[in-house]
Amino acid sequence: MVAVLALLSLLFVWSLVSSRMSRWSVTAPIAFAVAGAALAGGARSAIGFDLDAHTFQRCVEVVLAVMLFTDATEARGYERLGRSVGEGRLLGLALPASVLLGTLLGVVLFPGTGWWLAAVAALVVMPADLAPVLSLLRDERVPLRVRAALNVEGGFNDGLVSPFFVFCVANLVSTDGDTFTDLLLNAARGAAYAVLVGAVLGFLASWLVRRSREAGWTGPTGLRMAGLALPFLAYTASSEVGGNGFVAAFVTGLCYARTARPAGGDHLRLVHDVSHLMALAVWFTFGVLIADEFADGVSLAVVVYAVFALTLARFVPVVTALTGSGFSGVERAAVGWLGSRGVTSIVFAVLAYTQLPDGEAAFVVETACATVLLSVVAHGVTAEPIARWFARGAPREAGGTGGSPPTTAARDTE
Repeated sequence: MVAVLALLSLLFVWSLVSSRMSRWSVTAPIAFAVAGAALAGGARSAIGFDLDAHTFQRCVEVVLAVMLFTDATEARGYERLGRSVGEGRLLGLALPASVLLGTLLGVVLFPGTGWWLAAVAALVVMPADLAPVLSLLRDERVPLRVRAALNVEGGFNDGLVSPFFVFCVANLVSTDGDTFTDLLLNAARGAAYAVLVGAVLGFLASWLVRRSREAGWTGPTGLRMAGLALPFLAYTASSEVGGNGFVAAFVTGLCYARTARPAGGDHLRLVHDVSHLMALAVWFTFGVLIADEFADGVSLAVVVYAVFALTLARFVPVVTALTGSGFSGVERAAVGWLGSRGVTSIVFAVLAYTQLPDGEAAFVVETACATVLLSVVAHGVTAEPIARWFARGAPREAGGTGGSPPTTAARDTE
């Protein structure tokens, strides 16, 4: 309860000073991470924060489910461009290639590391998250197509990664004598159940919302409450039938999102705000992890791995995948570089921390924390120069500027 009290107090104080802090480039992720490190990190922490507790693990899983739902409902609206924003190439080609490169580097840099553990680390650090560059996504100096590509990728990649993450972790922790085939079939069965639950729930909820609105049985408040309940329903229902709760929440969001526009701009505001609050708690946890894992310093191999994950392992696959897609060279480079890391990586790292043995958990958490920390600094520093570069007339496609794609605001903070 002390940790909850500290989080709520911090949230209240931050709400009163957030605008002032933003003038000094102090964002909520930075503030909550620093607070986590100062208050709950290290051996002599001021408040207790048990990352190993079963309740904490369940809370983290629910946070991920809600974020996946909001991602699926937010990463839309780019259709007005009238053309692809490279989402198929980014998610179908660049993301798998990045994960493969990250896995290979993990095996090479850390002798004795198994392929499954290296794959878990890569799946944790490679999904892009928009928190460190969210202001850039509202910056009209940057071509709309670049912003939309980043927005869609950031919204969908964690949903695609989550079942593979669960499968790889299962291969590391299985103690029941299950063979690889057994684990693969279990993962496929869980994903299939999740897709079925998510699709049924999403389409049914969509139909019910439309009928209720047409009949005048509900209003804006009721619709917001309905939207908030859906990710929790999807996660719980899928888990009850043996499905992957993360996938179910994501699919539910995809199927339900089409009701958002006719229901009004505030239709999903409440669930987005709740997801935003949950993200702040994740950043607080990130501060705790940094203080605990880096108390005795960080190895050179971990730093090299983090730098590689943010640069070559991301840049080369993205630029290669987008070649021939209509993006200019500068636009491809911008999308390749601006693959920032944030809440998604932290949540996956915490899940790995709670499920893996100590040594393996430490490896995943250290690589994730180093990658996210470097990303917050590097992408935060370079976002403004990139916007200025485009403003000076960098090559761009006609019609590629103006407007703003719907951003993943649930992870943003002022």
